[in-house]
Amino acid sequence: MKLRFAMVCSSNQNRSMEAHSLLKREGFDVCSYGTGAHVKLPGPSLREPNVYEFGTPYKQMHDELRRQDAELYKRNGILPMLKRNYSVKTAPQRWQDNAADGYFDVAFTFEEKVFDTVIEDLNNRKHSLLKSVLIINLEVKDNHEEAAIGAKLAFDLCQELEAVDVWEDSIDDIVIAFEQQHNRKLLYSVSFY
Repeated sequence: MKLRFAMVCSSNQNRSMEAHSLLKREGFDVCSYGTGAHVKLPGPSLREPNVYEFGTPYKQMHDELRRQDAELYKRNGILPMLKRNYSVKTAPQRWQDNAADGYFDVAFTFEEKVFDTVIEDLNNRKHSLLKSVLIINLEVKDNHEEAAIGAKLAFDLCQELEAVDVWEDSIDDIVIAFEQQHNRKLLYSVSFY
């Protein structure tokens, strides 16, 4: 069954975009979002992050940071990440502002607080369709290496979900098998549009 997927992290930069990029290359119907108030990227120090509004083009961020300190942002992986991002889509989008994008069958989150925010947001929306949406949290540390691993695991789960006729009938078995195979705990919930 062809499903529509959303990949969601805090800033729509690393984890959600790594998964979005992989799933898009593999032909999945996928979008990505962040749930934070702003988009935050590492800066010259922990106390000096680079903060952007959602909707600021990835290319603009890339060019600004390259002008600020190309060596630093290349070394810490930010410039290559932004280059990947602008090859996938124009700018980071905020989950809470995505109603016009239509509904999703499955929303993947990559940290528990994002999972909670997505569920809260869906519960606060007007439920006009009464269409179920599966929300899965796969806990992934926010670094480039873990994001790549998390994207591959999300891809594996997406394949499993698309391989069944009705995910609602199979989700418990899919989750148990995934947890046993990968030694990772998943949180999941069902909400409605």
